[in-house]
Amino acid sequence: MKPKPYLYLLTSMYVAGIIGLNINATAEFFRFLTPFNLLASCGILLYFHKEWNRNFLIFITLTLLIGYFIEVVGVKTGMIFGEYQYETTLGFKILNVPPVIGLNWLLLVYCVGSSFCRVTKPIYFKVIYGALLMTMFDFLAEPIAIRLNMWSWQNTLPPLQNYVGWFITSAFLLTLFHSLKFRKDNPIALWLLILQICFFGIQSLIF
Repeated sequence: MKPKPYLYLLTSMYVAGIIGLNINATAEFFRFLTPFNLLASCGILLYFHKEWNRNFLIFITLTLLIGYFIEVVGVKTGMIFGEYQYETTLGFKILNVPPVIGLNWLLLVYCVGSSFCRVTKPIYFKVIYGALLMTMFDFLAEPIAIRLNMWSWQNTLPPLQNYVGWFITSAFLLTLFHSLKFRKDNPIALWLLILQICFFGIQSLIF
């Protein structure tokens, strides 16, 4: 299956989201669609994965579980990312955390890891630069996520602790990605990462 039609589909989805979320009459509906957009994005990304072996299934399972439960611990204790809570935009919650947040970690780790997979550098280089990119992405996304009612912070803005937690968690999951033996190139990954960055970047300009 050629990726180009899916690249057009993903682009249309994110462009529609940018427009729809900034029109008062449609903003609530597009906020409701947010978790479905994330599910569709992750589904298309995994559809183009080329080697579903045991190691890849281990990576998916561990990333989903770690990504979700670290948020559960974070919300409950405030010790990992700071004092925050999830709101309504990301859908229903279990243990005060929407399960779709695990997919968000999987999507970002996979896209960043795949984008660095052809770099001829040691694993630690890919992990450090990938974790820095993910932390910078979170810094870009935070104000927009708050405005879109995805989550909120006790002191309005996230503390430095949040970005330290993001870097450490990202580095651990990227180490998992690069260490396990499975095919890592994906024709959708880099484009999807660019779309995510553009989505939050354009929203920041509009905001």
